[in-house]
Amino acid sequence: MSVYITSSGHYLPGEPVDNERIEAVLGLVHGKPSRLKRRILQSNGIRQRHYAIDAEHNTLIGNDEMAARAGQACLDDSFLSKPRLEMLSVATSQGDLVLPGFGSMVQAELGVAGVELHSSHGICSSSMMALKAAYTGLKAGEHDNALVIASELASRLFKASRYEAVAQEVDFNAEFLRWMLSDGAGALLLESVPRRRSFRIDWIRGFSHADAYPVCMSVGRAVGDERSWQDFATYAEAEAAGALLIRQDVRLLDNIVKLGVDGLLRLIDEGRVEVGRIDHVLCHYSSHYFRGKIFDMLTQAGAAIPEEKWYTNLYTRGNTGCASMFIMLDEFRRTQSYQTGDTILCMVPESGRFNNVYMQLTVVEE
Repeated sequence: MSVYITSSGHYLPGEPVDNERIEAVLGLVHGKPSRLKRRILQSNGIRQRHYAIDAEHNTLIGNDEMAARAGQACLDDSFLSKPRLEMLSVATSQGDLVLPGFGSMVQAELGVAGVELHSSHGICSSSMMALKAAYTGLKAGEHDNALVIASELASRLFKASRYEAVAQEVDFNAEFLRWMLSDGAGALLLESVPRRRSFRIDWIRGFSHADAYPVCMSVGRAVGDERSWQDFATYAEAEAAGALLIRQDVRLLDNIVKLGVDGLLRLIDEGRVEVGRIDHVLCHYSSHYFRGKIFDMLTQAGAAIPEEKWYTNLYTRGNTGCASMFIMLDEFRRTQSYQTGDTILCMVPESGRFNNVYMQLTVVEE
């Protein structure tokens, strides 16, 4: 049985925030402009992004509501009514609540009844794991359709007050992601039959390297302290120690390119990918800094894919974590030129503890 992406949608909160306004929204830490902001923004190439908080740090829309709006946009563009939806599979790095699962909150917000529910927790690749769960459910004949939603609300972690609550000076690794991540949600509808022009999912394959590499991106642990944030006597002590800041160990980041390219070469060796037959590449690279490195490594490996075949909306939509690929796919589907029979390669490398997921799509007609 084949599985098709028949509809898509996304939601981005508020007006676009350019690089000049970013600190006005997130706030000055201890009243001082960041010394690192310009350097990091020049490297990542992002020109604008969206936030679900305002300059007074009020949350204007919750993560579950963003997810529901993306899901509704996807259903509105489809031939499927809510009562006919059979499965809801969702992903996020951090829901509005610790418990219950994010999927339950999104289901209630979206107002769908009687669905089979799946929640995927992780960082960037969690959306692809949610997609894989839905894909395999349809392949197994359990369902005829599934709505897959990925949503991120990272900006709440980047309020100036979060950094001011830390007892010591904030280090580079803790500030780095403040200028990298933003908010948004994307959704894909899977069905067992194509509708209009659809994307057939040929395969989805992931390679995790958590056994071989240390944690690179995390929330919940202070520098030099192996304790979980839950092991502190109080939440206030965990916050003062910096255990609630989101961190990126930038010394490990170059591994994401190496492992991402290694995974693609492995798929080529397995016969899943034929480089010469790839018509479009959608890669969730988190920063423009990595784009040239990816091209260089693929060229050296004899697996170069011409640059004109690569599509990204990173520079105008920002890095929305696990939602990035779904938002990218939706905009690609609506705005780009592609033909029946075209092959689309999607790649989502994740730096949490280095989990890389790949997917191949083929454009088909109803």
